[in-house]
Amino acid sequence: MDGGVLPWLPRRREGPTLDPVHVAHLALQDFRSYASAELPLDPGVSAFVGPNGQGKTNLVEAIGYIATQSSHRAATDAPLVRHGAPRAIVRAGVVRDDRQALIEIEVNPGRANRARLNRSPVPRPREILGILRTVLFAPEDLALVKGDPGERRRFLDELLTVRAPRFAGVRSDYDRVLKQRNALLRSAAAHRRAPGAEMLATLDVWDSHLARAGAELLGGRLELVAALRPLVAKAYDSLAPTGATELVYRSSVHGGGDGDGELSTDRGSLVAATEAALAESRRAELERGVSLVGPHRDELHLRLGDLPARGYASHGESWSLALSLRLAAFELLRAEGDDPVLILDDVFAELDTGRRSRLAELVAPAEQVLVTAAVPADVPSELSGAAYDVADGDVTRAR
Repeated sequence: MDGGVLPWLPRRREGPTLDPVHVAHLALQDFRSYASAELPLDPGVSAFVGPNGQGKTNLVEAIGYIATQSSHRAATDAPLVRHGAPRAIVRAGVVRDDRQALIEIEVNPGRANRARLNRSPVPRPREILGILRTVLFAPEDLALVKGDPGERRRFLDELLTVRAPRFAGVRSDYDRVLKQRNALLRSAAAHRRAPGAEMLATLDVWDSHLARAGAELLGGRLELVAALRPLVAKAYDSLAPTGATELVYRSSVHGGGDGDGELSTDRGSLVAATEAALAESRRAELERGVSLVGPHRDELHLRLGDLPARGYASHGESWSLALSLRLAAFELLRAEGDDPVLILDDVFAELDTGRRSRLAELVAPAEQVLVTAAVPADVPSELSGAAYDVADGDVTRAR
């Protein structure tokens, strides 16, 4: 692998022709439970089988981290580093159309992470986003339906970044502005008196920054939801033919539109709408010491028929809807020319026989599918391929 790294191709090719992509090699150093691990991988299906707590999920989590620079199980990087180690290193050899790239991320909790592409350092880790795209299914996905609004905002923002890596910078800019603006509002609320002219002028400046950064993020989300809506409905119909689902985006900018055209995606219009909403909310924000307007307050509502999925969906319906969101993301990326690596982390044990078979049939055509399971029987027959036994941190190919 190390000697065969070739120049990388363009990150994305427009049109219906798919770029076949797969991870050919994974190397870990001090990542989670692994002091070190080396694992060659092939296209098609690879199943990692072993009892819980043996390190199966750690392997696929590392591949997801290479693609997204975040974990589906941890909010921070600290748990990713093996206990007692100062850092973790994840390397992946990625093949696209017979050309190969070597991606490396050094995970440094409490400090800036570092990244290399084909052994050459890149200025910022986010510059390698988009080289490998993954779609990950996991038990944690139930939170997309049953959890707080932040779970669904995160789903949208992570998919935005997978589609267009520039949104990593947009999200970073928005978070920075929001943090500064909230600090100013907290200071005003703590003094318990009317803010002076200087503070109001400073707040005006931060309002302008928040409106510009927020408009870009909001516009991206609205466009994404519009693209996902028919794909989620189609996927849900495939998994649960007796039901129907709908995505409804409600924005704090205009008091809760339905995402069906009430709010324009034109960035100039969104800036103006955000500034107007901030002006209207200023008194309440000063009293409460927190920003009440912006993408951080928005919600993606999931509906089953005429009812909200959260609180009304059964366990099976919730699973079908969560899986439909991931399947829709997969189909959207494929429609744009990429064939993402599919990761199914301990998913099939949670599904009944019908849903298990239908999901397997839907994902089987992917270029590469990585599955984790506690026992071989949890891997559907539709997903035959390479199998690996995972026990006490050792990974052995079984077939």
